[in-house]
Amino acid sequence: VECYDYDSDGSHDLIGSFQTTMSKLKEASRSSPVEFECINEKKRQKKKNYKNSGIVSIKHCEIIIECTFLDYIMGGCQLNFTVGIDFTGSNGDPRSPDSLHYLSPNGVNEYLTAIWSVGMVIQDYDTDKMFPAFGFGAQIPPSFQVSHEFPLNFNPSNPFCNGIQGIVDAYRACLPQLKLYGPTNFSPIINHVARFAAAATQQQTASQYFILLIITDGVITDLEQTRTAIVNASKLPMSIIIVGVGGADFDAMEFLDGDNGVLRSSSGEPAVRDIVQFVPFRKFQNSPKEALAQCVLAEVPQQVVNYFSTYKLQPPKNPAA
Repeated sequence: VECYDYDSDGSHDLIGSFQTTMSKLKEASRSSPVEFECINEKKRQKKKNYKNSGIVSIKHCEIIIECTFLDYIMGGCQLNFTVGIDFTGSNGDPRSPDSLHYLSPNGVNEYLTAIWSVGMVIQDYDTDKMFPAFGFGAQIPPSFQVSHEFPLNFNPSNPFCNGIQGIVDAYRACLPQLKLYGPTNFSPIINHVARFAAAATQQQTASQYFILLIITDGVITDLEQTRTAIVNASKLPMSIIIVGVGGADFDAMEFLDGDNGVLRSSSGEPAVRDIVQFVPFRKFQNSPKEALAQCVLAEVPQQVVNYFSTYKLQPPKNPAA
């Protein structure tokens, strides 16, 4: 163990060092601390009557098992995957070939490609493979009211789609029935998933984690409410992945992805942890689809570990045992 005198400019001064063993440290207690002389070899050689540069006293030693992402998964933690799809007017009329929702003759578009490439990776971590899928920003039948969280299958009591193929089928079926509209509000669907994540915090183990994939053309209207929704969600077992499709200005999305500093709500409350990962789809257009999935999911394992270790939650089945 080396002890330094800290200097803010980085030129820390060595006070001294000592050697010990784990079993020795474990003997420490508040009533009888384990003590070590901190020796600075240079000083000892120079000074005749040098004893030590101080005493390090250990009063408590604890071994903490740190679970990895795989420990949580193998230990029974469920990843719950929800998809939110942007059906706002800025995407363009789905019947027009320059619309982001236009289904090309081979039946694909950027939205479907993004669902496939991300979903194919996530679905392996979700045992029942039943995924709730929602749309936002469209007028929906029968009354054509604007909705910011409608189930793609139009079944509010059971918004689940069977596998990634189920999401794709529901998307294709609902697209001709919608009128693309606006505004582009993210907060309703974030708050929707956050309610389930909040309910999961009642459990005393690391049993549930929620991942919301939002696919959008990036023109966001409720930035203030979305910031607040993300800050609130940062306290929950939840991550948000935003995939930007099309060539719009994604500055707002980059801002929500708190990599350049802590995201704050409109009232100034900071996010407890960074839970948003933003990926511009166009960057990966000519890459193999694994590259997009890898980038999209790069931060998720760390976010899962970060959340459960912060709240000291162990997997339901302890992998260490």
